[in-house]
Amino acid sequence: MGHLVPEAGEEASEVPPVSQLLDPGFVRSRPPGLPRVSEVEVVRHYTRLGQQNLAVDLGFYPLGSCTMKYNPKINERIARHPGLTELHPLQDQSCVQGILRIMYELAEFLCEITGMDKFSLQPPAGASAEYVGVLIMRAYHRQRGELESRTEILIPDTAHGSNLASASMGGFTVKVVPTDREGCVDMEALSGLVSRRTAGLMLTNPNTLGIFERNILEISRVVHESGGLLYYDGANLNAILGHVRPGDMGFDMVHLNLHKTFSTPHGGGGPGAGPLGVKKELEAFLPVPTVEFDGSQYYLDYDRPLSIGRIRPFYGNVPVLLRAYAYILSMGAEGLRRVAQLSVLHSNYVMRKMLESGGFTLPHSPEKPRKHEFVVSASPLLQSHGVTAGHVAKRLLDHGIHAPTMYFPPIVPEALMVEPTETVSKEELDGFIQAVARVVEEARTSPERVREAPTQVASTKVDEVKASHPRTLCVTYRKYVELYAPHNAK
Repeated sequence: MGHLVPEAGEEASEVPPVSQLLDPGFVRSRPPGLPRVSEVEVVRHYTRLGQQNLAVDLGFYPLGSCTMKYNPKINERIARHPGLTELHPLQDQSCVQGILRIMYELAEFLCEITGMDKFSLQPPAGASAEYVGVLIMRAYHRQRGELESRTEILIPDTAHGSNLASASMGGFTVKVVPTDREGCVDMEALSGLVSRRTAGLMLTNPNTLGIFERNILEISRVVHESGGLLYYDGANLNAILGHVRPGDMGFDMVHLNLHKTFSTPHGGGGPGAGPLGVKKELEAFLPVPTVEFDGSQYYLDYDRPLSIGRIRPFYGNVPVLLRAYAYILSMGAEGLRRVAQLSVLHSNYVMRKMLESGGFTLPHSPEKPRKHEFVVSASPLLQSHGVTAGHVAKRLLDHGIHAPTMYFPPIVPEALMVEPTETVSKEELDGFIQAVARVVEEARTSPERVREAPTQVASTKVDEVKASHPRTLCVTYRKYVELYAPHNAK
């Protein structure tokens, strides 16, 4: 069953068995034939009854590169414990030793998982951690007297957009590294771009195509020989947990999206957490304070003269950190390895079944497997029936399935990025595959029906121009009233 009833306490001995309190005619001769279901199935059933929405607790959520996995409810219960929720960040360190210990141990766990030497838990999201990493690059090159000449950060053309934004906000010029025919960093192009102006390279591995960068050790050598640093975007860590560590690949810095890999809730702008880990030579530049242990007590260390400074109030998004800590303890090393194995298995299973539908192609080495996610192109449907990747994604909403990521990475025309995580059952994977096949068939027989989707959801098709233009974008109800219903303004 999804819920286990605790054993009766000693006081229960004072109450006779229920069978003695009831008329024999009302007592079963054998237990009822109730279905045996897991916690996740129970949660999804009652949540589905309670709301009409698409969410990770309601069904398959294949949003590529976001790793929208099920959030175990035991983690929620732990994070809501009164001994934790009633703490105040301004309390004296002597009376918050418990939470400081948790934060210290979480940082130690993350170091072991990634091969780093020291973590800061402060960044509230992956993009924030990227910016912190860029600031650490600046501090590192400044200390070496090379900041004025180290003006460029290299970023692959498959990278998340936040990489480019973080590098630019940090004052660097972005140089884009193209992808080769196999979907990896073009080594010849990289060698031509790397120079004494290179501050670093920001890289996701596996990349957003779901392909492992096979030349990662050579990439590390090329960047380091130029004097640059190698930054790991941890959005895709789910694929390699327990199998390979970024630190062992040669990365100097790593950020982790705890709200992705470590199963904490996210979406809608928050919550999130993006701890940043570094190798020993970069420890001095981490934000203040760090959580330390002197052998007898845990404390916050502000005495870090080379630190880039504080990057947010207090000590990080602690409720998310708590959930991740509980998740790591409950999974253990072997559990985390299993996460990677299942996420990769599910990805390749769905990918091959989608290709069998005939509506998609697989760019870059189509004969090779992918990791935790994959990117297909809906170009065949566009060319033959005028149905785009966006149309396919929105039609899937009518089948009760959240849309995959669309049009990313931009190097793939009519891209659909799918990430089936390890928490999805085979039955759900097959349901998604069947829904995709039905949409492909509809595109061939009734393309207009697909182009008009979604039609069977709470909010049907929107005007995409008005929804995105600054003059007509309605981010609040007040803005809607101002633009379209002035007579109701008051």
